[in-house]
Amino acid sequence: MNNIEEQLWNYLDGTCSAQEQEAIAHLIATDKTYQQKYEEILAFNQELEAIELDAPPMAFTYKVMEAVRAEEASKPLKAAIDNRIIKGIAAFFLLSIIVLLGIALASTNWNSGTTNSVQIPFNFELPALKSYFSEPALKGFLFFDVVLALFLFDGYLRRRQIRQA
Repeated sequence: MNNIEEQLWNYLDGTCSAQEQEAIAHLIATDKTYQQKYEEILAFNQELEAIELDAPPMAFTYKVMEAVRAEEASKPLKAAIDNRIIKGIAAFFLLSIIVLLGIALASTNWNSGTTNSVQIPFNFELPALKSYFSEPALKGFLFFDVVLALFLFDGYLRRRQIRQA
């Protein structure tokens, strides 16, 4: 675009100063080149204003909105679970397993079996826990702990696999 066209477009758009408008109006009135370019630009500007803008059909808008809704619906909802709760539950089960392991080790007769057995230098007795826990209840509890541990390990492996992908 040359300087004449640029000045004329600024004049038509009203983006030039008052002094520039007066100067360009004077040039249009006196100079034949400016007059001819002004008429061309003015005709082109009127054609642009006469053109109607195409609007998308209603079906297009509906389809776009349905696609947006379907995309939002396909995303899985994530439950807001506090990590402290998960860590508390894990700590409870770990503590339970450690206590059960301690009970099992304490109730083991370390002096039986061979003559080279290990002697425990201290002697302590645990309260009679058999009255609190029955054998099926302990087996059920341990089974639940194993299943929970496998479930948590599976979740950990899945998250690691998603991060790598």
